[in-house]
Amino acid sequence: MQFWKKITPTERQIRIQKALGENVNFSHDASLGYPASKLDGKVFNEEAQFLKDAPILQTYVANPNHIGCHTFGTSEKAFRGTQEIEREVLNVLAVDVFKAEANSFDGYIAPGGTEANIQAIWMYRNYFMNKLNTNLSEIAIIASEDTHYSIPKAANVLMLDWLKIPVDFETRTIDIFALENSIINAKKRGKKYFIVVSNMGTTMFGAIDNPNDYIEILEKHDFKYKLHIDAAYGGFVYPFSNKASEINFENPKISSITIDAHKMLQAPYGTGVFICRKGLIENVLTKEAEYVEGMDLTLCGSRSGANAVAVWMILFTYGPFGWCEKIRILQMRTEWFCEQLDALHVNYFREPFMNIATIQAEYITPELVKKFDLVPQKHDGNNQWYKIVIMDHVEIDHLMAFITDLKTTLQQKNEIVPV
Repeated sequence: MQFWKKITPTERQIRIQKALGENVNFSHDASLGYPASKLDGKVFNEEAQFLKDAPILQTYVANPNHIGCHTFGTSEKAFRGTQEIEREVLNVLAVDVFKAEANSFDGYIAPGGTEANIQAIWMYRNYFMNKLNTNLSEIAIIASEDTHYSIPKAANVLMLDWLKIPVDFETRTIDIFALENSIINAKKRGKKYFIVVSNMGTTMFGAIDNPNDYIEILEKHDFKYKLHIDAAYGGFVYPFSNKASEINFENPKISSITIDAHKMLQAPYGTGVFICRKGLIENVLTKEAEYVEGMDLTLCGSRSGANAVAVWMILFTYGPFGWCEKIRILQMRTEWFCEQLDALHVNYFREPFMNIATIQAEYITPELVKKFDLVPQKHDGNNQWYKIVIMDHVEIDHLMAFITDLKTTLQQKNEIVPV
């Protein structure tokens, strides 16, 4: 690991206080030009004693604005201390987790994975139009039917067609034949350039798409494309549970990655991460943001620097080995749970390196749904699946209680004799 390590609570506190000391201090500095301030002192008392031992809360009260992209050009000097904290987070994730070369990427802490995904598609749409002189009607998004709803949202906002590729019901893998047919038909409709979204941990199933499925067919037909990895859920799981994973920046075909810190990392909502290779993000430079130093390259504009500090705190509290240990524990719980489902002959889907088990709906009663807060694939009455996510708070006792109730339910069903 080049950037990621475990450091002590004292070291963490000193580092963050140093960063805040390098920022503008709205309580003491004569800062007249910014339409910003610390959090309202009548509500958020900055003199509260507990803040002295809570560096993240100190940062929220200080309220740094991380507008812009701090890996590209210049940034607002008033918040340079916590901007450096954000760069340290991006180095850990881009270089140590997703195998990028140092200084070969741009990125920022976004207000969630939805924006980060839209940022990627916006960036690639503009890349094709700016660099390859194409028309909007010639560009399409390709993603599976299990893809997060942020992708059709991006298609709507950016006025792009979305080729929704079906997946196998049981394995959740992309239907290769349908993918190729969809691309061939899109070509007939004038599509020449493709923005591919490949999933690392789908929302409902935790399924992992194979990016090579897209790459091989697009290159077979000699199409130009850009490949984005939506690792919003899986980004803090799969690279640690599957050491052989090749879904990272060592693959030259992968140009960007989204990760959510407010899921597995347990950072505050909303905290997403967007990372892309150098030479791309300038396609969304908003030159009209002339009063912002460095102008702006993000969809959101103003964003909280405190979220970057929260991610930094979590990463450097665990360190790489502590995080791997946490993921291994969740993997063991998931494996135990799946063994119990196997013993009951219950049909479910589980990606072997993920911590989600998605059970076919025929085994789940309304009582189980209500008692254990189960999430359906669909709320429209046509649901076929319920997912169980083994998060940090989900212990074996919780899973055992569910298995006991499920077993009782299945026994009662089997005892019903048809007339």
